[in-house]
Amino acid sequence: MSLEQALIQRSNGKCELCSSESNLMPYAVAPSDGTLDKSVLLCDVCHRQCDDTGTMDVNHWRCLNDSMWSQEPAVQVMAYRQLHALIGKGETWAQDSIDMLYLEPETEKWAKLGLADDDAEPTRDSNGAQLKAGDSVTLIKDLVVKGANFTAKQGTLVRNIFLTSNPNHIEGKVNGTQIVIIAQFCKKA
Repeated sequence: MSLEQALIQRSNGKCELCSSESNLMPYAVAPSDGTLDKSVLLCDVCHRQCDDTGTMDVNHWRCLNDSMWSQEPAVQVMAYRQLHALIGKGETWAQDSIDMLYLEPETEKWAKLGLADDDAEPTRDSNGAQLKAGDSVTLIKDLVVKGANFTAKQGTLVRNIFLTSNPNHIEGKVNGTQIVIIAQFCKKA
């Protein structure tokens, strides 16, 4: 049985991200060895937008709210990576989905491999430690959160942070509110 036939059988002839039944093709989930376990079946729309996140139609990706619960690790990895790309475009619903998503440690490690941007300046905490998406940090001073009418207190633990395009800022949830934090005002936990 060919890879494409195996993927069609596994997915019941539907895109594993958006459930479209047209123009389906295998997609290797990097780093891939070309096996069934490291591949997904995608429609041409998902395939094109996975390869070029600059062309993302954010409304198309609402399908991730369903596909992120797939039992297939390769599908979970693709959902995780696309949700992160959507967070980078300011989609708050994608952040909420990531907050609910649980991945096995090996699957999460695989998913994060595709998020690395080697050309970007690293984000560093107050001690100079490099921060990565998913890290936890502790605030080293009280921070007044403008527009939310509260102060994030020194010692507050912020879990599962997200990096921004600015290496001086990170994002995380404090008191249930997604806020931008200056990286120099926290230390890696």
